[in-house]
Amino acid sequence: MGTGGITVNECYVITGRIEACHGQPRILRRPPFIETNGHRFSSQTDSEVILHLYEEEGYELVHHLIGMFAFALWDERKQVLILARDHVGVKPLLYYWDGRRCLFASELHSLILDPTIPRQIDKTGLELYLALNYIPAPYTIFQACRKLEPAQMVIVRDGQLVSRKYWDPMSGPKWHGREEECIELLRTLLTQAISRQMIADVPLGAFLSGGIDSSIICALMAQNSPHPIKTFTIGYPDMPLYDERAYARTIAQRYETEHHEVLLTAQHMTSAVPEVLTHLDEPFADSSAIPMYVIARETRGEVTVALSGDGGDELFAGYRVYRGEAWYQRYRRLPAVIRHRLIEPVITGLPENRNTRWGDYVRQAKKFLRGQGATLWERFVGWNEVFPPSVRSSLLQGHQTLSPVPTETIFRPLLEKEAGDPINRLLYADFTVSLPGDMLWKVDRMSMAHSLEVRVPLLDHLLCEFMFSLPGQIKLHRGRAKYIFITAFRDLLPEEIQKRPKWGFEIPISRWLGTSMKYLIDQYLSLANVTRQGVFHPPTVDRMVRDFLSGKSDTAWHIWNLIVFQAWYERYLGT
Repeated sequence: MGTGGITVNECYVITGRIEACHGQPRILRRPPFIETNGHRFSSQTDSEVILHLYEEEGYELVHHLIGMFAFALWDERKQVLILARDHVGVKPLLYYWDGRRCLFASELHSLILDPTIPRQIDKTGLELYLALNYIPAPYTIFQACRKLEPAQMVIVRDGQLVSRKYWDPMSGPKWHGREEECIELLRTLLTQAISRQMIADVPLGAFLSGGIDSSIICALMAQNSPHPIKTFTIGYPDMPLYDERAYARTIAQRYETEHHEVLLTAQHMTSAVPEVLTHLDEPFADSSAIPMYVIARETRGEVTVALSGDGGDELFAGYRVYRGEAWYQRYRRLPAVIRHRLIEPVITGLPENRNTRWGDYVRQAKKFLRGQGATLWERFVGWNEVFPPSVRSSLLQGHQTLSPVPTETIFRPLLEKEAGDPINRLLYADFTVSLPGDMLWKVDRMSMAHSLEVRVPLLDHLLCEFMFSLPGQIKLHRGRAKYIFITAFRDLLPEEIQKRPKWGFEIPISRWLGTSMKYLIDQYLSLANVTRQGVFHPPTVDRMVRDFLSGKSDTAWHIWNLIVFQAWYERYLGT
């Protein structure tokens, strides 16, 4: 949308990105009541529509918007500043408030260009990073800066800053219709979302991995387009375990897309690592940022906008953690003697390795056993943590640890929000925290590094509201992940796509850190460097590095987490 420079009745919009408005295919069509009520437009930008909506609706303007956006609006007459982030948190927005000044930006890097903003590390943000690989809203790595949460509006007026949530996907009525009616509405909502998001005056394409989500998105795009759509997938010719080209080709051939395969060797990927690290303005250790950066760069050479299947796992129960809860309920019914003296010792003694399917199954089984807890929130956190509390405490020796732990503060209220339906509660926690903090942040940062706009039709908030009105058992049905999604679009998916195992957008970080990326360990995790920076306990880091390099244990994901932090620290806080 257009930015800056539009004044209407003393209102001024700074920035924003809106896709649609209730009752309208695009916000550019303008809600009819605006012009009926005497508003006149001087441009075709979304910015001006927001201004008129504000004049008409005040703070309630956000309820008329559909799509991804982050905007700031200044009301000169009332001396009010409004910051707002979209329903799901696709677009980021950060701010600094000292009781007198409110500064805001879409990137932390831009915000801290103001030299008066203190660069003191936030202890909560640091501990969350070590636990999750990312820092969820409202926290950042700096104590003075905060992120808007999804569906949050911040209002600054009369020297006060107040915030409010304007939307919650679980606040609506529950669905009690028949499965056939559910399928029909699901198909309608997603088709409408894709139709809205395919409107563009620039070249448009789609990411295609050959998984359930991206395959359905591409199928519906192809049905909605008079011309072949452009699709893009990554291929790993020297890493067959991670190569999904065969699945993507199946979909591309079925829907006659203009298909592009981006072939990447390990050398291509590892050479992109320094560039990726420079685009991280706070620590972020999800290693899939590396292939995301590369596929965004290659896609931008052909199109300006790309649709993706992000959000499908959080809406339709695609992650293993959701099945893990069902397995836990069965596992705990076994006699304790069998669990503790037979199963657990055997699994604990097996070697784990992310670079083979069998080794990765062993890793998952070990994580399942480690994450067992008495409550749902304890299990959720245990299955998702990178560094468990004991290791975080060891790493941060000399720093006071927080109580309660930040992961409990964030996730416990979400997972205790409603009684019953554990699957929906798990989905809600991921949808509210992990999705915007990890997946969407990664996609936004890595795609915008190449000026590629990525749209996410599965996260249309009308579709999200509907999915959270459904019971968890229709999403994870008798152990089948994404049951209702696959059932609704079965006619669009070849059999091999419907039954393919979920693998994820992963890379062999363990293998690379022991070979072509070992220089990063030498550069950032040397005993001298860790001691000089003074954040982590040097003997603890040194022990992790030695155990990894000797093959004693596969701590690659811990090592990568620490490398990313040290690289960030050197860039932003180094002398």
